[in-house]
Amino acid sequence: MDRETLELGKFLPYRLYHLADLVSREFARIYKDRLGLTRPEWRTLAGLGEHGTMTATALGEQSAMHKTKVSRAVAKLERRHWLTRKVDEQDRRIEHLTLTKAGMVAYREMVPLARAFETRFLEHLAPEEQAALLNALTRLEVVFGNGR
Repeated sequence: MDRETLELGKFLPYRLYHLADLVSREFARIYKDRLGLTRPEWRTLAGLGEHGTMTATALGEQSAMHKTKVSRAVAKLERRHWLTRKVDEQDRRIEHLTLTKAGMVAYREMVPLARAFETRFLEHLAPEEQAALLNALTRLEVVFGNGR
């Protein structure tokens, strides 16, 4: 193969994206079947469950979602009575989002599903491969997440 051709299937950034998409789709089947959630709704529920109260902007940054996806997910979870919005007293353009009791029940149901999925995913690797993968991911997230 010449140096001017890019073989997409061997290009590491594409392979990482493709694997992440495959894994995400597989996990999506679980939370969609069990909780009736879309990917943005799941990410929103997970973010609020982990952090408590957050703004939509913070949710978008934490979950790497565009603000329109966050907005739609928030609206759907609010319709299900899984989250509440509270307007910020200093800046009325900002809303603080928090899970309701029903939202926390759903989050607590989701946590063991997520942990079991992660365990099944990692079981395909030997313990030393698991450690190497997690270390490499952490290192790359630091490099690319901090703008170098």
